[in-house]
Amino acid sequence: MDIYSDLNEIRSPFPAAHVTIGNFDGVHLGHKMLFDTVVRRAREQGGTSVAVTFDPHPLKVLSPGGIRLISTTPQKIELIAQAGLDALVVIPFTPAVAATPALDFVNQVLVDRIGMKDLVVGYDYALGKGRQGNIDFLKEQGDARGFPVTVVEAQFIEGEIVSSTRIRELVMAGRMRDVRKLLGRFYQIRGIVEPGQQRGRTLGFPTANLCISEEDLCPKTGVYVTQVSYDGKQYGGVSNIGYNPTFGMQKLVAETHIFDFNADIYGRPLKIDLLRHLRTEIAFDGPEALVRQIGKDIAVAHKVLAKARKKKLIAHQR
Repeated sequence: MDIYSDLNEIRSPFPAAHVTIGNFDGVHLGHKMLFDTVVRRAREQGGTSVAVTFDPHPLKVLSPGGIRLISTTPQKIELIAQAGLDALVVIPFTPAVAATPALDFVNQVLVDRIGMKDLVVGYDYALGKGRQGNIDFLKEQGDARGFPVTVVEAQFIEGEIVSSTRIRELVMAGRMRDVRKLLGRFYQIRGIVEPGQQRGRTLGFPTANLCISEEDLCPKTGVYVTQVSYDGKQYGGVSNIGYNPTFGMQKLVAETHIFDFNADIYGRPLKIDLLRHLRTEIAFDGPEALVRQIGKDIAVAHKVLAKARKKKLIAHQR
């Protein structure tokens, strides 16, 4: 997949561009339906499948602090690349872009610059200043400019609508099994391992610590069963996301004890899939009580991980 981080990088329109456009936060199963439709139509008609998105998310510009994102831009690009598209156009979102009238965006960006011959959008999509370019507008422009508009209706799984908004709610509620159903994968946090207080090592359970910004989407605090990806390998683990009240910490941290692992990974990137929320974070009477509970958490985690591997939801540990 070719990636364009600015419209000026597109030297000439894509041949017979079949386009889908959206914010694609989380790249969930609803988004996958859009990508699959565009890829299929482009292949059937000998065209180019193109996804168009924005960075940062428009609400980060229009309403700072008003949205917490499921995925970072690098995560989003990585996930979209798996969809089999020919090209991804990432438009830098600025106040000037926000002020662009819908008609200008369709004509100048989608048709003239990208070469759009076919458009696929979600049922609730709208573009342009003030979201003027709703579905009816896009269909009218399609009739005028000669591109068909396909609208992919809302997707439901077990009665839950597949939407970024709903997934954010489920993540914050710690309902990771429901999150997986809508994302099509487990929710993942990423970061660089930072030095901690070494309390886990003292207790016999060394941890890899990732700092979490409270301005980002934060899962419900507590203990999770996790699968950790490091250097191309997968490991089981348990993660405590929170403030470690037993020791009176004030900083929000994800502390992960990785099973059967012993390596110096300070300053290295780590990916952590959250499989299940086990319990809320509580303050214990002392280190001994905490150690006993960690042992219980690990025993449960091994059972959860074994079941997930049997169902082929996660990879076997290498």
